[in-house]
Amino acid sequence: MTQQDVVNVLMDRAGTSYVAEAGINLADKPAPLFQLLMLTELLSTRISADIAVAAAKELVSTGYRTPQRVADADWQELVDALGRAHYKRYDESTASRLGDIASRILDRYGGDLRKLADEAERDPARAAQLLQQFQGIGPTGSDIFLREVQDIWTWARPHFDERALRGAERVQLPADPDRLADLAPENHTADLAAALVRVTLNNEVADQVLAATKIIPA
Repeated sequence: MTQQDVVNVLMDRAGTSYVAEAGINLADKPAPLFQLLMLTELLSTRISADIAVAAAKELVSTGYRTPQRVADADWQELVDALGRAHYKRYDESTASRLGDIASRILDRYGGDLRKLADEAERDPARAAQLLQQFQGIGPTGSDIFLREVQDIWTWARPHFDERALRGAERVQLPADPDRLADLAPENHTADLAAALVRVTLNNEVADQVLAATKIIPA
């Protein structure tokens, strides 16, 4: 069984990016990039990825698709939307952060995160720093954003963060971003990165891949 075979099995079982799972049609446009940043904020909180994705899907499907719409929203409206997705415990603080993020994007970037890429001069390390200016987005959050956006912002590719690399080791793939990118289907590097993250979050996914590829866990 080759490493490519392992990747093919992994992609078949878990190869959907979190942004796609949230129903966001990611493109290099202001609205979907903002929606990805909302998802990033939701995933950055100490809550399950499934609930964070469901919350992002609820926000987007009920009309909170642009920074202007979120900035204009009543705080309680955002709390209620998060509650409908069972995003509890952190719903009030997260609603506040989402409003702050939307306002900052409007003030600094005119509502368009492509200007952040311009300011970063398409340097991933600088982009990570700029992403961390947003309330609630730290190093983990900037990794999530760059991991998910890398097939749109190809200058950020390959981006396999620490969690994705741990997932690669779990299924005996190389813990090296360049080698993993070579194994990814064309324009699906982000999907492979997400699949590797799921390996670290869900033992069942890891076990299925190991069993299907007849790999004996180290």
